[in-house]
Amino acid sequence: MLLLLLAAANAQAQPKPEHNLKHVALPARWDEAMPLGNGMIGALIWQKAGKLRFSLDRVDLWDDRPMPKIDQLKFSYVIEQVKKKDYRPVQELGDVPYEANAAPTKIPGAAMELDMTGWGDAVSGELDIRTGLHEARFASGAIFRTYVHAKNDYGMFTLEGAPFKLELIAPTYFSEKRSGDANSVEGHSLSRLGYQQGTVTKEGNSIRYHQPTYEGHYYEVLVEWKEANGKTSGSWTISNDKKAVLPAAAGNTKQSWESHAAWWKSYWDRSSITLPEPLLEKEYYLDMYKFGSVARAHTPPISLQAVWTADNGNLPPWKGDFHHDLNTQLSYWPGYTANHTDLTEGFTNWLWNTKAENARYTKHYFGVEGLNVPGVNTISGKPMGGWIQYSMSPTVAAWLAQHFYWQWKFSGDEKFLRERCKPWFDEVAMFLKNIRVKDPVTGQFKLPLSSSPEYHDNSIKAWFQDYTNYDLALIRFFFTAYAEIAAAAGDKNVPSAQVALQDYPALYGDSTGLHIAPGHPLDGSHRHHSQLMGIYPLKVLSYQREADRQLIDNSLAWMSKNGTRAWVGYSFAWAASLYAQSGNGDSTVSYLRKFASNFVSSNSFHLNGDQKGGQYSGFTYRPFTLEGNFAYAQGVHEMLMQTHDNVIHLFPALPTDWKSVAFRKLRSESGCLVSAEMQDGRLKQVTVYAERAQTVKLKRNVAGLQLQALKGAVEGDVITLRLKKGEKAVLKP
Repeated sequence: MLLLLLAAANAQAQPKPEHNLKHVALPARWDEAMPLGNGMIGALIWQKAGKLRFSLDRVDLWDDRPMPKIDQLKFSYVIEQVKKKDYRPVQELGDVPYEANAAPTKIPGAAMELDMTGWGDAVSGELDIRTGLHEARFASGAIFRTYVHAKNDYGMFTLEGAPFKLELIAPTYFSEKRSGDANSVEGHSLSRLGYQQGTVTKEGNSIRYHQPTYEGHYYEVLVEWKEANGKTSGSWTISNDKKAVLPAAAGNTKQSWESHAAWWKSYWDRSSITLPEPLLEKEYYLDMYKFGSVARAHTPPISLQAVWTADNGNLPPWKGDFHHDLNTQLSYWPGYTANHTDLTEGFTNWLWNTKAENARYTKHYFGVEGLNVPGVNTISGKPMGGWIQYSMSPTVAAWLAQHFYWQWKFSGDEKFLRERCKPWFDEVAMFLKNIRVKDPVTGQFKLPLSSSPEYHDNSIKAWFQDYTNYDLALIRFFFTAYAEIAAAAGDKNVPSAQVALQDYPALYGDSTGLHIAPGHPLDGSHRHHSQLMGIYPLKVLSYQREADRQLIDNSLAWMSKNGTRAWVGYSFAWAASLYAQSGNGDSTVSYLRKFASNFVSSNSFHLNGDQKGGQYSGFTYRPFTLEGNFAYAQGVHEMLMQTHDNVIHLFPALPTDWKSVAFRKLRSESGCLVSAEMQDGRLKQVTVYAERAQTVKLKRNVAGLQLQALKGAVEGDVITLRLKKGEKAVLKP
């Protein structure tokens, strides 16, 4: 019955069987495991010491105690110490505690282990990404299946034709000898958190694990199973600060599977792409599978590892926290274009829900009214420090504002515009105006101190007296978007972008392209493309404007000249979107290939370092974080469709050797759904669907062909379509 339901659910699914994760022997490392998740809970399926292991996790399992010393630090003190050129006291308060203290941090859940004695060797295994079902078969005829329910917080598993013997393995939170040697990248020892070891209790066909954490908090893991006719069926869940209870639905195998499979069918029906390179197409679908596994509207946002915390006895890399100097932002990039605005809203929901803590931090640290957000924070929004040029930057909220802007633009949600997007921009605008100072020479505004992630790391040299292009691009984007948002909301008190930007200088650049800061061109390979923010994702500069083209070309050429030795995985994925803005499809796809071939694990996890011994990068380590995967998916989108100055561009950055490529129901920045197909180098058809009444502008010239304006007006190279709600326009060459 399960297989019949699976076949029915997959009849219209977009990924193909060749996109699935397949194995013979079960993976032998946690970061190569089969990943399952639903945004709140997750599991990694692998083999450890001859046993089948489930690494169980829940996204809100956090040690959320405040970071020691961080509230002793004030921005005014940082400014003073930079002027005095005595920066060590600042580092002692703002940087050192991040490494010195294990908490605050994300913490793991537990693990289940099944004794595979008598099962025989594994002969096949597959994670079907169309439904999130993992199946493994063994020489004895045993079959093991498992999934994490897409909508409800429990996981299901079945074992047929083999003896069932289960243990629940608690993390080693307590040790007589606490390790202090590891760092935040490798992960501190769990024992440094100071917890008492939890208790594991077995009653009949159930096991419960109760783990006290900090200051009276706790979590629980519960597993239950039943055996009948040679088959064992079970379920598990994790609770936070309450007793773990499995819902009645977990006991109804048929009902549970049907609702789970229906969610994934709906997810994949939202959009699809077809590429001529199997490696790139498979990586795309694996990354969008992961997006569907970690993003939900009602859960905390995508952290560094989301629901897949390290299962190696240590805390996760970089404490599994919320990094807003690119990690959270890049993680949501593909959700908008892939038509998943129902999931991307989880990011803005969380930012809204933690706004009070962020406002407290803003007043306490910066000493002004308005709203900013710590660049590295806990699940409740508390600042964590560590390299404070970025973890406590004055422009963090300006970058996060882009996600409020995108959530409104892509969804067209007027309620969201008025109740969340506009109020967020109002408060961030207040902060940016309160924090700025006037340059006595130019008469224009600037920040008291400026920085550019992660240039000069956390040394005093990372602070600049003039705007960095990173901060300046964010501010120029912010006030441009603010004017558009205010106009749409009917607020006539917010000045136009032209008026607002008179107070700020233009981006700095010369024949070397965009500088880090005035007089500071990029002077070597650099992993964070912070100086290029104005090209992408902010699009303050546009290749569609003649005045910007040379600066963009110079910037990309200079980046290429400096090489990739200091890059990590996400750098390559981000570079793909940067090159796509210039229409250079060959360079775009080159960076996508390098990412997919060198910087991911066998299960497609982004491992940051070059996994082929340093072929493209000097970083060869393997800390797992997710943002590189999602930046990769967006790089594919940027090859297929872009929006510039409210005009949709189709196939704007295809490689010269790509002749057959297609996409279905990608969402444009104007909020319409677009499908297009090229076959043997010829454009076949373009379809534009309006979910609401709207005006759509489409660039007429597509891959050297002119689209016919069967419905709509043509002005120059732009077709304007005025569509009613639910109306579809079909255009052909």
